Amino acid sequence: MTVSELEREREQRRPAGAGPLGWLRWGWRTLTSMKTALILLFLFALASIPGSLLPQRGVEPERVAQFYQQNPALAELYDRFQLFDVFSSVWFAAIYLLLFTSLVGCIIPRTAAYLRELRRKPPAAPRNLSRLPHHASFASDLTVEEAARRLRKLRFRVHAGDGWVAAEKGYLRETGNLLFHIALLGLLAAVGVGSVYGYRGNVLVVEGDGFANTVAAYDRYMPGARVNAESLEPFAFELSDFQATYQVGGRNSGQELDYSAHLKVNDSPGAPARDYALKVNEPLVVNGTQTYLIGHGYAPVFRVTDGKGQVAFEGPVPCLIEDKPTLTSGCVVKVPDAEPSQLGFLLRFLPTSTPLKDGGHASSFPGAVVPEVQVLGAFSGDLGLRSGTPQSVYELAPPEILKKLQPLVMGEAAGDPLAVGKALELPDGAGRLEFTGVKEWITLQIAYDPGRLPALLAAATATIAIVFSLTIRRRRVWVRIKDGTADVGGLTRTEGSAAGFAEEFDDIVKQLAGDKDVR
Repeated sequence: MTVSELEREREQRRPAGAGPLGWLRWGWRTLTSMKTALILLFLFALASIPGSLLPQRGVEPERVAQFYQQNPALAELYDRFQLFDVFSSVWFAAIYLLLFTSLVGCIIPRTAAYLRELRRKPPAAPRNLSRLPHHASFASDLTVEEAARRLRKLRFRVHAGDGWVAAEKGYLRETGNLLFHIALLGLLAAVGVGSVYGYRGNVLVVEGDGFANTVAAYDRYMPGARVNAESLEPFAFELSDFQATYQVGGRNSGQELDYSAHLKVNDSPGAPARDYALKVNEPLVVNGTQTYLIGHGYAPVFRVTDGKGQVAFEGPVPCLIEDKPTLTSGCVVKVPDAEPSQLGFLLRFLPTSTPLKDGGHASSFPGAVVPEVQVLGAFSGDLGLRSGTPQSVYELAPPEILKKLQPLVMGEAAGDPLAVGKALELPDGAGRLEFTGVKEWITLQIAYDPGRLPALLAAATATIAIVFSLTIRRRRVWVRIKDGTADVGGLTRTEGSAAGFAEEFDDIVKQLAGDKDVR
């Protein structure tokens, strides 16, 4: 490459004009190019992968808490890059907005060019049709008017001149291409509308408890920018029962087969209760607000008697799942009202407790067949619950507080696991822990998304449009009539579709020739 050619290439790469205005024009042309739109679409799909691989706070907050317990350093790193909140992160929103802008910049000029093309008549017939990829001729008394009529019957756009006819069709290909991009733009807009005017929340409900759709009832609440407390649909329900079935025996023993939550739902204040079986992928829908069942676990019931003989705590305690195949779960019981000193317990719930050869116990099945509770540790002292600093319900106390607590019972000193109805007496008359029963909890995601239906329509439109874009060919046919001979030529304007057009061209010639011999 010569020096002058290098200089010309460098000049072409420079933004047109001088100063900031030239750079802005160059940036806008780059952003709104189809190449940039495709790159951003790829980045958009790539950016969604962490949201599928890692637990998200908006969907599975208990799994995020478990990840923090198991990998605290890695969890802090992930949180720094908002990988537990991918779809509400700053970097995901940046890709989203850039893609939206790029698509708008691509669609507007292409639509204008397409409308100009629709108004343009098919070009006149070339002088020598035999040079075209597809050609045929036959002797005929065919007239220009008759040839035009027959081509219109085949749904061609026709333009006739002195002794020739030009015909073209296949514009639906570009229509499909534009509709696909417009539908993609509509899909992004629907997602944006849903995030602004919709809301999502998560809540954990134990059997026998209820939920009312108010902000205070949520464990985690994520409203859109235009959502307030009055926007929430005023429904309520009670979890009357939860049932899960598991595979018994065989290689897949313990695998979940089905589970459902039986609710008593009040669609509005004062409305009569109705029964509803909530299952995975079968959400409860109340005036557009959807309630999804996303998880479940165990909530063993405990009664704690303090050192003065008073019942300081009694009720179910939701446990965090530690082993999914067996639903072995970790539980924390905090008793800030115990006297003379606060009490705290670290426990492990075993749904189907099985003795091990080393004298320990483990769960062998996720169903509550032989439910028992292992006492890992019992502590007394100030749990820090009245300091005003928020604490996790799945953590007994922060490390700086935990090391100040007095251990009462640790590990093997607690003895065998507690069966239902059994109790652990704490030393020195500090109190008593009794395991009284087993309940189950469910986690729910409650969401209102006004962009859901528009997003579905946009996705369906995009699917149909891409079929048009991939299957329809743009093609042209010309006919010249002179001295009792009709010459027909054709070509396709779609790369790679010549073979498919050959058969169609033969059919077109037969329609024009009638019963005449074609050469």
